[in-house]
Amino acid sequence: MPSSSFTTTASDVFETGKYKAALRRVEASATQPPSSSSCAPADPPPKPLLIAFPAEDAGEFPVLVFLHGYLLYNSFYSQLIRHVSSHGFVVVAPQLYTVAGPDTTDEINSAAATTNWLPRGLADLLPPQVRPNLAKLAVAGHSRGGKAAFALALGKSTTPLALPFSALLGIDPVDGMDKGKQTPPPVLTYVPRSFDLDMPVMVVGSGLGEIRKNPLFPACAPRGVNHADFFAECRPPVCYFVAEKYGHLDMLDDETEGLRGKATYCLCKNGRAREPMRRFVGGVVVAFLRAHLEGDDVGLMGLRDDGHKVAPVELQKVEFLL
Repeated sequence: MPSSSFTTTASDVFETGKYKAALRRVEASATQPPSSSSCAPADPPPKPLLIAFPAEDAGEFPVLVFLHGYLLYNSFYSQLIRHVSSHGFVVVAPQLYTVAGPDTTDEINSAAATTNWLPRGLADLLPPQVRPNLAKLAVAGHSRGGKAAFALALGKSTTPLALPFSALLGIDPVDGMDKGKQTPPPVLTYVPRSFDLDMPVMVVGSGLGEIRKNPLFPACAPRGVNHADFFAECRPPVCYFVAEKYGHLDMLDDETEGLRGKATYCLCKNGRAREPMRRFVGGVVVAFLRAHLEGDDVGLMGLRDDGHKVAPVELQKVEFLL
């Protein structure tokens, strides 16, 4: 059996898992230095990567591709992806861009290219005893990255996917500024249960995301283009969680450095602290991946039945369509 196989409960997903998770940064092919070195990957990825993986245990582990939010750095999710990895997953977080306009086409195609690179290069970047299982592959994204994840799963990339995804996760996904002001290419159709997705889906929302921080800035997850609208278009099987008193960026690291890092505290309505929301998001991601990649649904069904009791945040909504 793979070393990641063990039973998950409804509460232990919110705690650090049994694996010691490590992080590795990898430069993209276009950013490699002119002179090659022994530590440079033989087949560098199309985009810079932050990879979280179980560092010390031997085994075969499922893989999650995680797409960052608008104008955010993948490093801002270090604590979140390490939490997920500590439960027996390899998490690959590409830096899709550093500057971008409203059109998401390039980042969707970059996410597709990164996914297609995984069979060629991922194993070489991991310890020899850590084997990525690309037959168990999921995609997740936060904010605009959530939109990109849905777009990728819906086949909207012009770069054809060489690998199929087995599960899709939207972490407070956002499809623009407002209904009728979606960023191209639009994902939401406003037709209930219209997403033609041959995979299970989880949508996680923030209760404060649709509230403005102040009158000078729009809400970070506006009504009409946020998690509620994505959930409304998902067909079963889909599960839906909304954390009531937490904001759109509250799953980021406690410390996000630089100008962009400081801006994450200023632009969106926030909860009292990031740690509870980050632990909640990490936990539901683990439970969902366990259920749909590993066949262990004990944790996910436990959250359906007792999520209000065991979650580290107050839940505004828990809904499952099976």
